[in-house]
Amino acid sequence: MVVAEFRLMTWNVENLLMVGTEGGPRTQEEFDAKFASLAAVIDTQQPDVLALQEIGQPELLALLQEQLSHRLAHSAVSSQPDGRGIRVAFLSRLPLQAPVAIHRFPDGLAPVQVGDPPASSDQPLRLEHMGRGALQVTVTAGGQDLVIVTAHLKSKLLRFGQGRFTPRDEDERARFGAYALHLRAAEAVTLRSQLNQVLAGDGASQAVVLAGDLNDGVDAATTQILNGPPGSEIGTAGFRVPDQGDGDRMWNLASLIPEAQRFTRIFRGRREVIDHVFVSRFLVTLVTQVATAMAVPGELRSITEHPGEEVGKPGSDHAAVIASFDLPNES
Repeated sequence: MVVAEFRLMTWNVENLLMVGTEGGPRTQEEFDAKFASLAAVIDTQQPDVLALQEIGQPELLALLQEQLSHRLAHSAVSSQPDGRGIRVAFLSRLPLQAPVAIHRFPDGLAPVQVGDPPASSDQPLRLEHMGRGALQVTVTAGGQDLVIVTAHLKSKLLRFGQGRFTPRDEDERARFGAYALHLRAAEAVTLRSQLNQVLAGDGASQAVVLAGDLNDGVDAATTQILNGPPGSEIGTAGFRVPDQGDGDRMWNLASLIPEAQRFTRIFRGRREVIDHVFVSRFLVTLVTQVATAMAVPGELRSITEHPGEEVGKPGSDHAAVIASFDLPNES
């Protein structure tokens, strides 16, 4: 059978911002070093589609495209950033079709509390939409349409009132931990609701991908929401046995990353997988390789609760995840 290789890459590029922006590079030299280090990884991996998280001003995408020798001529960027102005985006070798903004919580999901009530009001701060909008696009590879969603869920790194990264006391730490968890769970439900609409129970014949920084591990409750029906996990006896849940399931490819590479962030010396690629039944049977890549091969900076320590550094504090597929070539 003739096949067409398709490579998807997802990467949180950590505060890709203009010089002088909060959290961004302080000098033009730091800015240039950041772009050069990111471009080197992308050029090495040569993805067909690149899902990006932590993009600041939309014009940065064009600047990144100019840095690349691997041509990714097509772009799409979310118009729904968070309060700091960071958002998700795509660069692609293939035309990006039918963009869909994913932002508001689905029907039936109530607003969630995301902060302490302001002193002048008894009403807590609530959101009825994702903190950072997700973005869906469609590409055609080898005659096969692929629907790809990228997202960046609420961080586990807590930001307290007045922009503090240190709580006033342990009660405040506990409250804001709950706020973050509630929002991240609601965002996962929002994504899963969108996937339900796209899959429409036909995941065995539809190519659907969810890729991004989900800010939680493989077994976390928020991440598990995205799986859909339980069962048939990769590596289990049930994986190769079709069942009624296959049309709605999404499979997390994290277990296919070689064990030595199986981390996408290091927090206080602990390796974590918080950047994920989920695929529908049709695609999980076509995976040829899943790997990670970072700005310095084999090395990733260990971070703490204080993101200001990362300001001005090149590369990213996340590893990229790259998934390759052999698609039946119907063109």
